[in-house]
Amino acid sequence: MSHSYDPDSQSGVIVESGEKAYTVRLRIPAGIVTPHQLQGIADAAERYGGGGIHLTTRQTIEIPHVPEENLQALGIALEENGTPFGAEYLNVVNVTACPGIERCRLANIDAIPFALRMDKKYFGREMPVKTRIGISACPNSCVSERLCEVGVTGLLKPVRHPEQCTGCGACVEHCLEDALEVKNGIVVLNDERCIRCGACVHTCPYGVITAGDPVYEITFGGRRGRHPKIGRHLVTVNSLEAAEIAVDEAMYRIYRQAVGTHLLADQLDEIGFDRIVASVIAKLPEGSLVEQY
Repeated sequence: MSHSYDPDSQSGVIVESGEKAYTVRLRIPAGIVTPHQLQGIADAAERYGGGGIHLTTRQTIEIPHVPEENLQALGIALEENGTPFGAEYLNVVNVTACPGIERCRLANIDAIPFALRMDKKYFGREMPVKTRIGISACPNSCVSERLCEVGVTGLLKPVRHPEQCTGCGACVEHCLEDALEVKNGIVVLNDERCIRCGACVHTCPYGVITAGDPVYEITFGGRRGRHPKIGRHLVTVNSLEAAEIAVDEAMYRIYRQAVGTHLLADQLDEIGFDRIVASVIAKLPEGSLVEQY
């Protein structure tokens, strides 16, 4: 029995301009893929695509120039490969994350496992607006999480121990915010300039700049595209559990309150950003909200 395929019913299948062909976007949460899966993608693209593979800015892969008659077979092959069709438009799209503490010496939080949990919860969910989730382990924002509708950034506040400081200046050299300087042989912190990136903590050769546990800053309503906008600060919390609760409530509020006529960033005042902040705070475990950091 033959099967007809309706590309408009399949998220992740994008109509190309010009000739009748399609670009297929894959689901690859946090950009994590095995060598075996990469080979499977290459084999599927070679067999069913129209030539080439595109590595996207959002840590996924697209197979371009796929003829309509090949879409169903390609979908089956990719599903068996563990890299199925992705999502676009009014969905939660590929969840992105930096390498986190697994590989990056400047990381403050474990970004990839967090992203994988968010992907499992939310990927492909229909939303009133296109929704991106990005998780960065520090304010270097390598995945531009603050330009996402929901962003998570790991922060780390330095704690100086002047009685142990040698005044070597290594931390001053690594501080990109000019928040540190050596005065009278010890390092002095300008708290107003410090963005809690943790670079001085990670790079102090003598371990005399320390920190407590990292915190999670959640931003809301960021926007990429032709008029990029940094998301507004939603909450900062002191635990992974609280961060996940905050993201859950933020996603719920997008689903219930956003409207599909324009991007989330353009309707924050209209839907009541302050009320969304209050609803997130109300869901947090007691003692998890960080007022100032």
